[in-house]
Amino acid sequence: MGLFDSIKNTVNNAVQPAQQASNKSVDVVFPALPNTLDEFKSLPQAALATPFDTAALTVLALCFYPQNKEISLSMLDFLGGPRPLSPMDKQFIADRFMDKDYVPRSYFIGSTPQNDYAPAQPYTIRVSENPYSYDNQGYAKLYLTSGGADSPRPVNLRQAKDGKWYLWEQFLLAGIREPESSNPWA
Repeated sequence: MGLFDSIKNTVNNAVQPAQQASNKSVDVVFPALPNTLDEFKSLPQAALATPFDTAALTVLALCFYPQNKEISLSMLDFLGGPRPLSPMDKQFIADRFMDKDYVPRSYFIGSTPQNDYAPAQPYTIRVSENPYSYDNQGYAKLYLTSGGADSPRPVNLRQAKDGKWYLWEQFLLAGIREPESSNPWA
């Protein structure tokens, strides 16, 4: 076996486990949205047992921001576990909410620009993985679909020594199509 064949076998063996991974999607359902930090922490998903639960809870925490910024940031700190939000993280979130408070609502199934991102009830968030979601040990990169975007948005999570999955970083606040009610031409 030549050097090229040896390298080719090594690459194929390294790629094979990733290709065997699934493209699983999980619908995380919330009968009602929490009104307080204590209600948020008492949700079954707040056990942070799966990366899917933590990703979905990230949307709930961001949805709370227009109502009460401090509670929303406390929810995000809870999801971050041993790594709370930095001042830069907080400023980034504040900048994204200046005129687009509807973006987090767009991740609920049934939220579209046509209905001004009003989610269907029960509140359901679809979280998906792909064959590369677990490429780095102890990390997960999952995807959420927005009713106002053309492609899913990633959420990165990290598993701590306690076995829980914590929010590492989110890319959920990028711009999406504006709600129909804000369109001056329609």
